Amino acid sequence: MGYYFTTEKLTVGYDGKPLISDISIGIEKGEILTLIGPNGSGKSTILKSITRHLESISGVVTIDGADMRRMSGRDVATRLSVVLTERIHPELMTCGDIVATGRYPYTNHFGILTAKDREIVRESLRRVHALELYDRDFGEISDGQRQRILLARAICQEPEIIVLDEPTSYLDIRHKLELLNILSEMAKDRGITVVMSLHEIDLAYKISDKIICVAGDKIEDFGTPDEIFTPERIARLYGMETGFYDTLFGSIELQKPEGKPRIFVIGGGGSGIPFYRTLQRCGVPFAAGILYENDVDFRVAHALAETVVCARAYEPVEPEVEEKATALLDMLSYVVDCGFIRGTYNRCNERLIDKAVQGGKTVLHSTKELSELFGRGQNG
Repeated sequence: MGYYFTTEKLTVGYDGKPLISDISIGIEKGEILTLIGPNGSGKSTILKSITRHLESISGVVTIDGADMRRMSGRDVATRLSVVLTERIHPELMTCGDIVATGRYPYTNHFGILTAKDREIVRESLRRVHALELYDRDFGEISDGQRQRILLARAICQEPEIIVLDEPTSYLDIRHKLELLNILSEMAKDRGITVVMSLHEIDLAYKISDKIICVAGDKIEDFGTPDEIFTPERIARLYGMETGFYDTLFGSIELQKPEGKPRIFVIGGGGSGIPFYRTLQRCGVPFAAGILYENDVDFRVAHALAETVVCARAYEPVEPEVEEKATALLDMLSYVVDCGFIRGTYNRCNERLIDKAVQGGKTVLHSTKELSELFGRGQNG
């Protein structure tokens, strides 16, 4: 059985000049496909081409086996709806009027809506939590509200596929999550296929079934999120020379401070992460430990700390590891006690804290203390 939505050797570009060639992908009905890549890499060009807003140079796009080149405009409009980034500026139209245009593929030549059409308009607004905007002038609402209205218009078409170009643009975090939850529910509960571009790679990782990596003149990778979202692939796609992409968290850590460690951060179990990021913001190189290799703190410390003293997961801390941490502690004047939970397997960290106190070192216990001591512009 073939894929529901495919592109076969698709070449896209402008004025007959190829920009990206040989785009061949396939996704199942109800899957979410997300395009990621740097600004200007061609994501919008691909989306415009597969929706026939831009004529493709060569290749085939199919929906359920049907070649879109042979489909009428009305047929396309009843099967595929589009939300692009271009701002529209309709005059004297309410939000309800805008959403209602999604029913035009189903109306007669006069565009007269039936009672059923009007109820679909209202239900589409309810789905994006915007029914209260029904009578508002579209030109007077915020950018985030406009994005929701345009999504409601796309839903109102009752499509089999929704194509969205950067749908989270102009939305705050609450409305980004709401929008993505709506798309996820539509894919899962109603079998609607979603094709979109996103800048937020953490959100792309969490919502997508398939990912396309667009790299200017080619499709660099196509696969599942687990296949695509590796530190090496993300760094290559975006040309990252500094910073670090963390696969576990799906987040980016900024470049670590350079230089010899000035402070030893003793944490574990997530207690150290706020301190690591505070020191990174202050530009202070630091050491971290003793951390098990499967500790959540280890992931961030590995990205931000100059030195990490670590122990093998699920094993008692070996004497030489504690000796290494002790030697490092002896060299530094400042120590952070992150307030980690004390237990059998981190007695060594308790001993390090006790040694720091007995040795008269400055022991800090809060990120506020760190900021006051090492804040931006201060020498510490």
